[in-house]
Amino acid sequence: MMKVVSRGMKMKMMVMVLMVIVVTEAKEYMKYRDPKQPLNARIRDLMKRMSLEEKIGQMTQIERMHVSPTLLKKYFIGSVLSGAGSSPSPKASAEEWVKMVNTFQKAALSTRLGIPIFYGADATHGNNNVYNATIFPHNVGLGATRQRIGAVTALEVRATGINYNFAPSLAVCRDPRWGQCFESYSEDPKVVRAMTEFIPGLQGDIPPASRKGVPFLTGKKKVAACAKGFVGEGGTVNGIDKNNTELDFHGLLSIHMLPYLDSIRKGVISVMVAYSSWNGRKMHANRDLLTGFLKHKLKFRGFIISSWLGIDRITDPPHSNYSHSIEAGILAGIDIVMLEDNLTEFIDDLTYQVKSNNIPMSRIDDAVLRILRVKFTMGLFENPLADLSLVNQLGSQNHRELSREAVRRSLVLLKNGKSTNQPLLPLKKDVQKVLVTGTHADNLGYQCGGWTVEWQGVKDSDPIVGTTVLNAIRKTVDPSTQVVHMINPGMDLVKPQNFSYAIIVVGEIPYAEEKGDSKNLTIIEPGPSTIRNVCRVVRCVVVIISGRPVTIEPYLDKIDALVAAWLPGTEGQGVADVLFGQYGFTGKLPRTWFKSVDQLPMNVGDPHYDPLFPFGFGLTT
Repeated sequence: MMKVVSRGMKMKMMVMVLMVIVVTEAKEYMKYRDPKQPLNARIRDLMKRMSLEEKIGQMTQIERMHVSPTLLKKYFIGSVLSGAGSSPSPKASAEEWVKMVNTFQKAALSTRLGIPIFYGADATHGNNNVYNATIFPHNVGLGATRQRIGAVTALEVRATGINYNFAPSLAVCRDPRWGQCFESYSEDPKVVRAMTEFIPGLQGDIPPASRKGVPFLTGKKKVAACAKGFVGEGGTVNGIDKNNTELDFHGLLSIHMLPYLDSIRKGVISVMVAYSSWNGRKMHANRDLLTGFLKHKLKFRGFIISSWLGIDRITDPPHSNYSHSIEAGILAGIDIVMLEDNLTEFIDDLTYQVKSNNIPMSRIDDAVLRILRVKFTMGLFENPLADLSLVNQLGSQNHRELSREAVRRSLVLLKNGKSTNQPLLPLKKDVQKVLVTGTHADNLGYQCGGWTVEWQGVKDSDPIVGTTVLNAIRKTVDPSTQVVHMINPGMDLVKPQNFSYAIIVVGEIPYAEEKGDSKNLTIIEPGPSTIRNVCRVVRCVVVIISGRPVTIEPYLDKIDALVAAWLPGTEGQGVADVLFGQYGFTGKLPRTWFKSVDQLPMNVGDPHYDPLFPFGFGLTT
């Protein structure tokens, strides 16, 4: 028998349904999603809603090749990165990068609380992972253009959807035998401090009234910066990468710590921990410096992130007691741990450590509060997804012109003529025939160095868009001038050709980190042979492409003119601009140029200071 529902009963039922909807909607108001709420209120509201699993997820950063959107959602992962060479496809476009980053971001937004992710990359001298990006000179060659380069780097990073850059390096390299020395601005902490202007370039200028240590970022055209690696990694014994820095606390403060004070004043969002040790204690486990000094003394309010697999190296051999490493690293003050492929191991071990009370919940909450503070400050909750509005910024002509200017300013003229009244530079453009030779004259991979396309760089020009020194010379000389290119000609081949002069471009092959550690700091063969053969029979200018001073004294008397071009990046035209006198040489040595590696370490002010070319040296034209 059908039950008849009266009109009044229907109205009553509808009212009840509406009341349920209204109550449900009222319950679903989440303060943390309301941009009108104060920052701290949003953070508190979100944190009280989070489970332990969600908090640990925020402390996890995973390489994108070892995570899927499904896994990201399952484990509530807070950040993803592309390691060097980790691209969505070979020669991927900016559009492809944006699509990939947004795929991960959409997975994060679909979780219960919808907390957006950071996406990080090592854009150390431009967006160097990405095809067609502008590659700037490495830090060792940078000068007065630093803040503008930071701003351009931010644009080209944002063009690919990435919002977090693991740069700049604030290491003060005290020994050029160290394989990361090209990532250091100078041996002089005063120079490195000045170079922290790169941070406002990336993040924007901090407001005058901003509290010290509070992270800051302005808008969708800027990216989060990372001051690395804290602290002292440029002072390791014999320049061995990831080794021990032996120094008293005053020395650590006066040489290696000062740039971090400046970066914190400028609102840097994150600090990355150095792989190295200080007086035998691993920096990743040094609570006194990470928490006691950086967080408490300096009042840093951003987050601390580990180096790539950095906590693994707390033990020797690495990863031999991972649970202990997690406990030591997190208790020391690390907020985000950078992983490669051991996602579940890290999450399971950290969860166990917290549930066993080895790591207090207060330490987890401190880490998550710092991470969320940055995500809210960056506006990620309001604008989590990247768009295509900046894709045309990647490798734009304006950016390449800025890089070309940076190259011009970075070149250091070390010698000009075998006698002062017979200078070779600037070179004449309208001569009959010139020789361009050397291993590095026509190779963009060599020109750009490490951290370009791949971690260790590349050894040819194919995956890089730019201008080699050879092609820049061809564009600069008079149309009637014949440019002859030979990589390593013998004297018998050079002498009969009556060259007006020779330009020899030689140096180091690309490297990064421990792969670049060197005991002898030599130019690769056949570079020395080319110098000897060519300079004996024709006036020559030698252009050195290197990430640091190299052994040159044995050949110096044979050379007419000598130029340190460092690692100039994609815009080789900047080298030709100065060689041919369209601009004068103005660069000064950011590092001491040694006579012999037996003198190392040797820095300005040392009692045994006896350089081939002193710190700050540079001829002008």
